[in-house]
Amino acid sequence: MKIFARISWLYATIIIFFGLTMMIATYYLLPRPYSRKFVSWFIRFTIFYTVEIDGKEDPEAQMFLINHQSDLDIGIMETITSKDLAWVAKKTLFDIPFFGLALKLPEDISVERESKTSLIKLLRAAKDRLDKNRVITMFPEGTRSMTGKILPFKNGAKVIADKYKLRVQPIILMQTSKYYNIKNFYYKPGRIKVIFMDSFTADKSDDNWLQDLREKMQKVYNDELANNSSRR
Repeated sequence: MKIFARISWLYATIIIFFGLTMMIATYYLLPRPYSRKFVSWFIRFTIFYTVEIDGKEDPEAQMFLINHQSDLDIGIMETITSKDLAWVAKKTLFDIPFFGLALKLPEDISVERESKTSLIKLLRAAKDRLDKNRVITMFPEGTRSMTGKILPFKNGAKVIADKYKLRVQPIILMQTSKYYNIKNFYYKPGRIKVIFMDSFTADKSDDNWLQDLREKMQKVYNDELANNSSRR
Protein backbone atom coordinates (compact mmCIF):
# COMPACT_ATOMS: atom_id res chain seq x y z
CA MET A 1 0.00 0.00 0.00
CA LYS A 2 2.85 2.40 0.83
CA ILE A 3 4.49 1.65 -2.51
CA PHE A 4 1.25 2.47 -4.35
CA ALA A 5 0.88 5.71 -2.36
CA ARG A 6 4.43 6.74 -3.24
CA ILE A 7 3.96 5.93 -6.91
CA SER A 8 0.75 7.96 -6.80
CA TRP A 9 2.64 10.81 -5.11
CA LEU A 10 5.29 10.77 -7.85
CA TYR A 11 2.62 10.80 -10.53
CA ALA A 12 0.72 13.65 -8.83
CA THR A 13 3.92 15.66 -8.30
CA ILE A 14 4.89 15.31 -11.97
CA ILE A 15 1.41 16.46 -12.99
CA ILE A 16 1.60 19.46 -10.65
CA PHE A 17 5.05 20.40 -12.00
CA PHE A 18 3.78 20.02 -15.56
CA GLY A 19 0.76 22.13 -14.66
CA LEU A 20 2.97 24.96 -13.39
CA THR A 21 4.91 24.79 -16.66
CA MET A 22 1.64 25.06 -18.59
CA MET A 23 0.56 28.04 -16.51
CA ILE A 24 3.78 29.90 -17.20
CA ALA A 25 3.64 29.02 -20.90
CA THR A 26 0.02 30.11 -21.33
CA TYR A 27 0.00 33.13 -19.04
CA TYR A 28 0.28 35.69 -21.83
CA LEU A 29 -2.09 33.73 -24.07
CA LEU A 30 -4.99 33.60 -21.62
CA PRO A 31 -6.28 36.61 -19.68
CA ARG A 32 -5.80 36.45 -15.92
CA PRO A 33 -7.02 34.45 -14.04
CA TYR A 34 -7.76 31.83 -16.67
CA SER A 35 -4.27 30.38 -17.11
CA ARG A 36 -4.08 29.44 -13.41
CA LYS A 37 -7.67 28.22 -13.28
CA PHE A 38 -7.26 26.15 -16.44
CA VAL A 39 -4.15 24.52 -15.00
CA SER A 40 -5.83 23.94 -11.62
CA TRP A 41 -8.72 22.13 -13.32
CA PHE A 42 -6.23 20.14 -15.42
CA ILE A 43 -4.45 18.99 -12.26
CA ARG A 44 -7.72 18.21 -10.49
CA PHE A 45 -8.95 16.03 -13.37
CA THR A 46 -5.67 14.24 -14.01
CA ILE A 47 -4.85 13.32 -10.40
CA PHE A 48 -8.48 12.32 -9.81
CA TYR A 49 -9.58 14.23 -6.75
CA THR A 50 -13.06 15.69 -6.34
CA VAL A 51 -14.44 18.47 -4.15
CA GLU A 52 -17.52 18.64 -1.96
CA ILE A 53 -18.68 22.13 -0.96
CA ASP A 54 -20.59 23.02 2.19
CA GLY A 55 -21.93 26.56 2.53
CA LYS A 56 -21.86 29.31 -0.08
CA GLU A 57 -19.24 31.65 -1.37
CA ASP A 58 -20.01 35.28 -0.61
CA PRO A 59 -20.05 37.16 -3.94
CA GLU A 60 -19.09 40.34 -2.07
CA ALA A 61 -16.08 38.83 -0.27
CA GLN A 62 -12.86 40.80 -0.65
CA MET A 63 -10.62 38.50 1.39
CA PHE A 64 -10.49 34.73 1.82
CA LEU A 65 -8.76 33.31 4.91
CA ILE A 66 -8.01 29.60 4.60
CA ASN A 67 -6.37 26.93 6.76
CA HIS A 68 -3.32 25.38 5.10
CA GLN A 69 -2.28 21.72 5.04
CA SER A 70 -1.16 20.72 1.58
CA ASP A 71 0.22 21.84 -1.77
CA LEU A 72 -3.20 20.99 -3.19
CA ASP A 73 -4.82 23.89 -1.34
CA ILE A 74 -4.18 26.61 -3.92
CA GLY A 75 -5.42 24.46 -6.79
CA ILE A 76 -8.56 23.50 -4.87
CA MET A 77 -9.44 27.14 -4.29
CA GLU A 78 -8.79 28.10 -7.89
CA THR A 79 -11.28 25.47 -9.08
CA ILE A 80 -14.13 26.33 -6.72
CA THR A 81 -14.31 30.09 -7.33
CA SER A 82 -14.41 32.14 -10.51
CA LYS A 83 -12.85 35.10 -8.69
CA ASP A 84 -9.40 36.41 -9.53
CA LEU A 85 -7.42 35.47 -6.43
CA ALA A 86 -4.38 37.45 -5.32
CA TRP A 87 -2.39 35.08 -3.11
CA VAL A 88 -0.20 36.43 -0.32
CA ALA A 89 2.95 34.40 0.29
CA LYS A 90 6.41 34.62 1.82
CA LYS A 91 8.97 36.43 -0.31
CA THR A 92 11.25 33.40 -0.09
CA LEU A 93 8.73 31.48 -2.22
CA PHE A 94 8.91 34.17 -4.91
CA ASP A 95 12.69 33.73 -4.96
CA ILE A 96 12.55 30.01 -5.78
CA PRO A 97 13.53 29.44 -9.43
CA PHE A 98 10.61 28.45 -11.67
CA PHE A 99 8.08 28.19 -8.81
CA GLY A 100 8.58 31.85 -8.01
CA LEU A 101 7.73 32.76 -11.60
CA ALA A 102 4.35 31.08 -11.18
CA LEU A 103 3.69 33.58 -8.37
CA LYS A 104 5.21 36.65 -9.98
CA LEU A 105 3.43 36.40 -13.34
CA PRO A 106 -0.12 36.66 -11.92
CA GLU A 107 1.06 39.44 -9.60
CA ASP A 108 0.57 37.65 -6.32
CA ILE A 109 1.74 39.50 -3.22
CA SER A 110 5.03 38.80 -1.48
CA VAL A 111 5.61 39.62 2.17
CA GLU A 112 8.86 39.86 4.14
CA ARG A 113 8.00 39.15 7.75
CA GLU A 114 11.19 40.54 9.24
CA SER A 115 11.32 43.71 7.16
CA LYS A 116 10.22 47.01 8.72
CA THR A 117 9.14 48.35 5.33
CA SER A 118 7.27 45.18 4.41
CA LEU A 119 4.01 46.33 6.00
CA ILE A 120 3.85 49.46 3.83
CA LYS A 121 4.60 47.43 0.70
CA LEU A 122 2.00 44.84 1.70
CA LEU A 123 -0.73 47.46 2.15
CA ARG A 124 0.12 49.16 -1.14
CA ALA A 125 0.12 45.86 -3.01
CA ALA A 126 -3.17 44.83 -1.40
CA LYS A 127 -4.80 48.15 -2.38
CA ASP A 128 -3.58 47.73 -5.96
CA ARG A 129 -5.07 44.22 -6.22
CA LEU A 130 -8.35 45.29 -4.60
CA ASP A 131 -8.64 48.14 -7.10
CA LYS A 132 -8.37 45.50 -9.83
CA ASN A 133 -11.31 43.60 -8.27
CA ARG A 134 -9.12 40.77 -7.07
CA VAL A 135 -9.74 38.90 -3.82
CA ILE A 136 -6.89 38.94 -1.30
CA THR A 137 -6.36 35.28 -0.41
CA MET A 138 -4.22 34.20 2.52
CA PHE A 139 -3.18 31.25 4.64
CA PRO A 140 -3.05 33.24 7.90
CA GLU A 141 -1.12 30.47 9.68
CA GLY A 142 1.82 31.34 7.45
CA THR A 143 2.81 27.70 6.99
CA ARG A 144 1.29 24.24 6.63
CA SER A 145 -0.11 22.38 9.61
CA MET A 146 -0.70 18.69 8.98
CA THR A 147 -1.79 17.74 12.50
CA GLY A 148 -5.37 18.98 12.28
CA LYS A 149 -4.54 21.85 14.63
CA ILE A 150 -4.87 25.31 13.08
CA LEU A 151 -1.77 27.27 14.06
CA PRO A 152 -1.87 30.81 15.50
CA PHE A 153 -2.59 33.38 12.80
CA LYS A 154 -0.04 35.94 11.65
CA ASN A 155 -1.22 39.53 11.99
CA GLY A 156 -0.87 40.48 8.31
CA ALA A 157 -4.43 39.47 7.46
CA LYS A 158 -5.83 41.68 10.20
CA VAL A 159 -3.70 44.66 9.16
CA ILE A 160 -4.97 44.51 5.57
CA ALA A 161 -8.60 43.78 6.47
CA ASP A 162 -8.73 46.52 9.11
CA LYS A 163 -7.05 49.14 6.90
CA TYR A 164 -9.50 48.70 4.02
CA LYS A 165 -12.53 47.50 6.03
CA LEU A 166 -12.69 44.33 3.98
CA ARG A 167 -15.48 41.81 3.83
CA VAL A 168 -13.75 38.62 4.97
CA GLN A 169 -14.86 35.04 4.36
CA PRO A 170 -13.17 32.19 6.25
CA ILE A 171 -12.84 28.86 4.43
CA ILE A 172 -12.03 25.45 5.86
CA LEU A 173 -10.23 22.81 3.79
CA MET A 174 -10.69 19.41 5.39
CA GLN A 175 -7.64 17.21 5.77
CA THR A 176 -5.99 17.98 2.46
CA SER A 177 -2.70 16.59 3.81
CA LYS A 178 -4.49 13.24 4.11
CA TYR A 179 -4.55 13.16 0.32
CA TYR A 180 -1.30 14.88 -0.71
CA ASN A 181 1.62 15.00 1.71
CA ILE A 182 4.89 16.14 0.18
CA LYS A 183 6.93 15.36 3.31
CA ASN A 184 5.81 11.74 3.44
CA PHE A 185 5.80 11.26 -0.36
CA TYR A 186 2.15 10.27 -0.14
CA TYR A 187 -0.86 10.82 -2.39
CA LYS A 188 -4.22 9.17 -2.76
CA PRO A 189 -7.20 10.36 -4.81
CA GLY A 190 -10.26 11.27 -2.78
CA ARG A 191 -13.15 13.61 -2.14
CA ILE A 192 -12.02 16.79 -0.39
CA LYS A 193 -14.53 18.85 1.57
CA VAL A 194 -14.49 22.65 1.53
CA ILE A 195 -16.57 24.60 4.05
CA PHE A 196 -17.47 28.22 3.38
CA MET A 197 -18.12 29.95 6.70
CA ASP A 198 -20.18 33.12 7.16
CA SER A 199 -18.46 36.29 6.01
CA PHE A 200 -18.11 39.49 8.04
CA THR A 201 -16.69 43.00 7.76
CA ALA A 202 -13.41 43.53 9.59
CA ASP A 203 -13.70 45.73 12.68
CA LYS A 204 -10.40 47.34 13.67
CA SER A 205 -11.86 48.30 17.07
CA ASP A 206 -11.84 44.59 17.93
CA ASP A 207 -8.20 43.74 18.64
CA ASN A 208 -8.91 40.01 18.91
CA TRP A 209 -11.11 39.26 15.93
CA LEU A 210 -8.40 37.40 13.99
CA GLN A 211 -7.45 35.06 16.83
CA ASP A 212 -11.13 34.60 17.72
CA LEU A 213 -11.65 33.60 14.10
CA ARG A 214 -8.94 30.97 14.38
CA GLU A 215 -10.85 29.40 17.29
CA LYS A 216 -14.10 29.45 15.31
CA MET A 217 -12.40 27.83 12.32
CA GLN A 218 -10.86 25.18 14.57
CA LYS A 219 -14.30 24.40 16.01
CA VAL A 220 -15.81 24.00 12.54
CA TYR A 221 -12.92 21.71 11.60
CA ASN A 222 -13.25 19.63 14.78
CA ASP A 223 -17.04 19.38 14.46
CA GLU A 224 -16.73 18.12 10.90
CA LEU A 225 -14.32 15.41 12.03
CA ALA A 226 -16.58 14.44 14.94
CA ASN A 227 -19.68 14.23 12.76
CA ASN A 228 -18.11 12.42 9.81
CA SER A 229 -16.19 9.30 10.75
CA SER A 230 -14.84 8.86 7.21
CA ARG A 231 -12.66 11.96 7.71
CA ARG A 232 -10.85 10.71 10.82
